[in-house]
Amino acid sequence: MIGSFDLISVFRRHLLFGLFRIVCSTAAFILLTLSAAADGDDPALFHDDGRLTVRGHLQFGLNTVAEDNLFWDLAAITAPASGFDPDTEWLEGYVKPGLSFEHRLDTGLVVYGKFSAVSSYTWGTDAFGTGDTGASTLEEAYLAIKGDLGSGMSFDLSLGPRELTLGTGMLIANGATSGFERGALKFGPRKAWERAAIGRLASGNLRATLFFLDPNELPSTDGNNELAGFDLRYDDPAGGYLGATFVDVLNSNSPYPINLLPLFGAREGTKTLNLYAKTSPLKGAFEGWTFSGDLAIQRNSRIDLKAWAGRVTAGYTFADLPWSPNLTVSYQTFSGDDPNTTQYERFDPLYYQGSPSAWATGSKSASTFINSNVNALSLALRVQPTQRDTLTLRYAHIRANELNSPIQFGQATRVTATGAIITGVTDPHLADDVFLEYSRIINRNTFLTAGISVSFPGKGIDNVIGGNADPWTGGFINVVVNF
Repeated sequence: MIGSFDLISVFRRHLLFGLFRIVCSTAAFILLTLSAAADGDDPALFHDDGRLTVRGHLQFGLNTVAEDNLFWDLAAITAPASGFDPDTEWLEGYVKPGLSFEHRLDTGLVVYGKFSAVSSYTWGTDAFGTGDTGASTLEEAYLAIKGDLGSGMSFDLSLGPRELTLGTGMLIANGATSGFERGALKFGPRKAWERAAIGRLASGNLRATLFFLDPNELPSTDGNNELAGFDLRYDDPAGGYLGATFVDVLNSNSPYPINLLPLFGAREGTKTLNLYAKTSPLKGAFEGWTFSGDLAIQRNSRIDLKAWAGRVTAGYTFADLPWSPNLTVSYQTFSGDDPNTTQYERFDPLYYQGSPSAWATGSKSASTFINSNVNALSLALRVQPTQRDTLTLRYAHIRANELNSPIQFGQATRVTATGAIITGVTDPHLADDVFLEYSRIINRNTFLTAGISVSFPGKGIDNVIGGNADPWTGGFINVVVNF
């Protein structure tokens, strides 16, 4: 028999989905009407006289999410007094307006820049128990200059808040934090670094990037992180690449879990070198195959840190079959701290790209484990029934690298000054995640994405529960409009 609480929950969920469908249908109708009325014109181009170009930008989205048995209901065992509800649904949205310009000087130099802001909100209670909250923040606000140096060389210098992704996004990608007091946890609309100085020098297919970055962290958990480093990259015109990224943490108050307690400021002085590569399209017996790899070595002499991480990927496209299926197999691993040594071996993933198509460890589990002391064997099958429609089925088998060693429960977990004891698992099998995602290009400005996912807990989680934990399930549907 369904209780009154369950009936209310079901009603709220259907109401949210119904409201979202109405909003999305109305927005799609308006956008299609405007697109037809524009008759091919670019409505975002405000001015272009051949020397000065001014362009407007507008991105906004709505996302509705439903989750059941969040985090396999670990809170019922590990924090029974918290009152955490493992079944929830919420609606989140954001709007990101902006303005950019490009001015071509008589000398051949180009001065350009961009200003944008983000306003986001969450209605209802999200996966981390926060809801009915939001914020408006500055996103990009940079000024830049670029030009030719002769002999095939060019430069590009910029100063101010800006997005920056290096390599495959293993270390440097997500420069800002959403969720909690800012709202829009799942969308994560903020990407730009709060402070950024970026210099690029290019010659042919070779490019060097120097950077100084300060991430745009939540005010409540700002670790005062400052990073500097460089990236060297060669892009093969056929499609492959080869590169290296070096990151040095100049300043940080962020903690590492050392000896089961948070040591604040331990990140400062951490240096990481990431080598990355991808093959160009192969010929002969390997036609249709692509291979890629990442390797990262991390050191911090101040705390005797020696850590490592890596990933290998192989993909094959069945070009002769209907819907052009693409199958990708990958294995990624991030070292954990061996409790039997005096050295510290836990990998710090820094600011990686955490989407399922990039560096997420699983789908559901990506909200639970950061890329440290975990490994994952993943499969992804993608098909395209039409040019506008894409279906992707993902599976990930996730395990711990070190037993009885800290595992971060929660991508956005915040360690307080008092610090709760962080423990590991007694069995390496953490979870098996299955995720089915559908994407549709409604028109050139409007994109719809929907997904359902389930995470089956492994014995490592069962042992924390003290029994057989139930699966964690959920789904979402969102629409993003981008001008």
